[in-house]
Amino acid sequence: MKLLSVFGTRPEAIKMGPLVHALAHTPGIESQVCITGQHRAMLDQVMDLFGIRPDHDLDLMVSNQTLNGLCARLVSTLDELYARVQPDRVLVHGDTTTAMAAALAAFHRRIPVGHVEAGLRTGDLQRPWPEEMNRRFVDVVSDLLFAPTASAAANLAAENLGGRVLVTGNTVIDALAQTVRRLDADPGLRALLDAQFPYLAEGRKLVLVTGHRRESFGQGFENICRALAALAQRDDVDIVYPVHLNPNVQGPVYAHLGGLANVHLVPPQDYLGFVRLMQRAHVVLTDSGGVQEEAPALGRRVLVMREVTERPEAVEAGAVRLVGTGVDSILAEVAAACDAPLRPAAFDPHASPYGDGRACERIAAALLGQPVAAFAPAAPSPSLSPVATAC
Repeated sequence: MKLLSVFGTRPEAIKMGPLVHALAHTPGIESQVCITGQHRAMLDQVMDLFGIRPDHDLDLMVSNQTLNGLCARLVSTLDELYARVQPDRVLVHGDTTTAMAAALAAFHRRIPVGHVEAGLRTGDLQRPWPEEMNRRFVDVVSDLLFAPTASAAANLAAENLGGRVLVTGNTVIDALAQTVRRLDADPGLRALLDAQFPYLAEGRKLVLVTGHRRESFGQGFENICRALAALAQRDDVDIVYPVHLNPNVQGPVYAHLGGLANVHLVPPQDYLGFVRLMQRAHVVLTDSGGVQEEAPALGRRVLVMREVTERPEAVEAGAVRLVGTGVDSILAEVAAACDAPLRPAAFDPHASPYGDGRACERIAAALLGQPVAAFAPAAPSPSLSPVATAC
């Protein structure tokens, strides 16, 4: 089977990295990788970490690109690539413009599509925007739907789609497991990563922030920054914010938070360094989908700056709490989480609602038509439940 995996952003690369590695070592599969460069610099960080060398690099990113402009370039360029490579199947991930355009171009050439991380839904096309539409479209045209959880599979069943649905767990837990094993085995590496943040004071509580959702551009980001500025008045916290490269994020973040002594605005971190920051964090404040999956597996308290989430499993387990983008709500919830005792950062994939570290193994078997035992999470870990009461 000639398999072409197509991705272009940092989150896609993190979640596809361990799968690409597994496919490269699976007999019966000729695995090729195409990267589109939708996030150029941040993508390259992850490619280096997982040792991925793309067979095709489209390098389509341009400054201040529009979604329609990017989509048009993707479909046209990928159509030419498919004609040349003649893959038996295209594999895409998640909800990005790259995933949607790659699936569309494959559909037009009648090439079967496999969708990794299928079935996530909020039910609202505006939240997240445009990701909710992208994911729904890819699911419609895919004949293999790799759902990370049973609830994602139930979403697909309710929509009566034509593809075969398999519950595999999320590949991000595979990536996290590999990264944590590397950190645990190498004290020198941990010390080297920690040395990049000498300003983090002993005894102060680390609030790790990520925020980049398009749906929050404008007033939402203004509110987030105002809440963080108010939180920074506490003398017992350090805020670390790896700032996304999008100007719509950088503008308000640096305007409101630049120059505050205990707010540290840093460039986007490579995956290894970011996992280490999650391990050290007292609380994680985010609007990222991947972080909602990763941080609970490390036992971290997670507050999500969104009104709805397509990842309800950790919310139901008490490991994640939705706080919206209101100033008062964010400030109150983060303050309450900071005042709760710090838990050890213990990685436990078997208690995660999102995977057990074997998603890549299941996907590779399914691609070859082999029988696959579905992922089923263990009972929620008692260590996760204090989030709800703390907040």
